[in-house]
Amino acid sequence: QVQLVESGGGLVQPGGSLRLSCAASGSIFEINGMGWYRQAPGKQRELVAHITSGGNTNYADSVKGRFTISRDAAKNTVYLQMNSVEPEDTAVYHCNVDLRIYGSNWNHSYWGQGTQVTVSS
Repeated sequence: QVQLVESGGGLVQPGGSLRLSCAASGSIFEINGMGWYRQAPGKQRELVAHITSGGNTNYADSVKGRFTISRDAAKNTVYLQMNSVEPEDTAVYHCNVDLRIYGSNWNHSYWGQGTQVTVSS
């Protein structure tokens, strides 16, 4: 019923930039919060950034000032602009979307399949 398609991952040098995208499609009535999480090998999944339907944002301390989350409501898409990346940013990045589908009275949380980001020289 709902698909999340992520793109934009890859290999980038330290100090470089990368932009991730996540597009939601399907029987979507409304989208509420959208966010990006990441999971590095041997570590738990952690929140990177989140944006509400009203545009309020919050970030992990480790990415504040370097990453920017934004959304295009018309395209049901959330972006993560990653600047000044560091080797510690290497992880699989997953988007997460809280939304309501047609015919439902409840919000549900959906996850993207993940996109690998590797920061290395």
